[in-house]
Amino acid sequence: MGPVHHTEKEQFKKLFCQEKIDHFEERFDILKVFLQTERHLTANELHQMLVEQGFSFDIGFVRETLKLMCGFGFARKNSFDNGKVRYEHLHLGQHHDHMICTKCRRIIEFKNDALEALQAETARSLGFHMLQHKMEIYGICASCFKQQVPLMPLSSARQGEHVTIKEIRGGAKARLRLLSMGLRTGDRLEILANNGQGQMAVAADFTRYVLGRGMARKVLVAPCLDSGQKPDNM
Repeated sequence: MGPVHHTEKEQFKKLFCQEKIDHFEERFDILKVFLQTERHLTANELHQMLVEQGFSFDIGFVRETLKLMCGFGFARKNSFDNGKVRYEHLHLGQHHDHMICTKCRRIIEFKNDALEALQAETARSLGFHMLQHKMEIYGICASCFKQQVPLMPLSSARQGEHVTIKEIRGGAKARLRLLSMGLRTGDRLEILANNGQGQMAVAADFTRYVLGRGMARKVLVAPCLDSGQKPDNM
C-alpha cells in the first residue's frame, strides 16, 4: 500500500468515526476497493468490483457511500461529454487534467506545470482570482487512431474531427456538385455536426457547408493530425 493510500485510509477512519457515519466498516471496505484502481469509475463499475471481491453491498448503498466520500473530500465526480457520472480519487495536493477519447471513451490523466503556470498568469493578467479549474481535451487516442482505416466515407467522421478529402466517388456529377459548393480533393474539413443520420455540417477555410447523407458517403476522407503530430507521440 502506497503512502498516499495509507494516509487516505487513516483520514477516512478519523473523519467518518468523528462524524459518527453509520455502517463504517462496510463503507471502509468500499473505500479500500475504490483505492485499488486509478480508473475513473461509475457507481455500477465500482459495485461490480465489489461483487467480484465477494462483497454483497446494494448498489444504493455504494452510491450513498460515494456521495459521502465526495462530501468529505476523498473522491471527485466528473460528468464528461456523455453525461455519465464517473468517480476518481481526490488526493490532497495533486491536480491533473483529462484527455478523453471520443471513440473508446478512454480517459487519460495528465499534468503540465508550464500549462498550469500559464493559466494562473493569464488569470492574474485579467485581474481574475482563480479558485479552481479543470481542463478536458476531447480527441482520439493513439491506439484508436492507429485502428482507423486509411480512407473512410465523410459520413462516418465524428463531430470535432479534422479530415482531408482524398477521393470523390459518384462520377463527374458528384465532383461537379462539390466543386460548385466550393469543396475539392485536398481540402481539410472540420466536422461541425454529424448525428449519424440526415444532413451533416462541415467547415473548410472558415466557411460552413451542409451535405446530405448520400453525398457525404461519396466523399472519401482521411483523418488529420494537428500540427503534424504522430499518433505514437500523443
